Amino acid sequence: MFDPEDAATARGRRRGSREQSPTQRALGLLTRREHSRRELTRKLTSRGLDAGEVEEAVDRLAEAGWQNDERFAESLVRSRAGNGYGPLHIRAELAMHGLPAEAVAAALAGYEGDWAENARDLVRRRFGEDHAADPKLRRKAADLLLRRGFDGETARNANRSRDPD
Repeated sequence: MFDPEDAATARGRRRGSREQSPTQRALGLLTRREHSRRELTRKLTSRGLDAGEVEEAVDRLAEAGWQNDERFAESLVRSRAGNGYGPLHIRAELAMHGLPAEAVAAALAGYEGDWAENARDLVRRRFGEDHAADPKLRRKAADLLLRRGFDGETARNANRSRDPD
């Protein structure tokens, strides 16, 4: 009969069950995706690692180029913008990751996309090309854009009916 505990024990023996250092654990997290310095530190200390050792490990990884808050911010801006979020939402999320205001502003300024076009695409995907004819749909579209972090002006412009070319 199959026993999951025996299988887990066997896997642990094959891989070697020695404890990982804070640097190894941090690298494991960073190979999956970018992390901010604050996020990486929080994750490692929440797993029971010594805060001093974690700080040293994160410092070493930052010096070696494995952890970089600017790269993290740029990556998050591209990802969230591609998923239909606006600059206000993204700015708040970057601030929650503990990034300074200058780094947040630089990442948003470095975004090469068009916020207005992103908003129009989101509205088209959700409500269709001819949503502007229905006031109820226009209201819903504007609410969606505001919840997603677009400013009022962008929401109004994205919600207007398009003139035929």
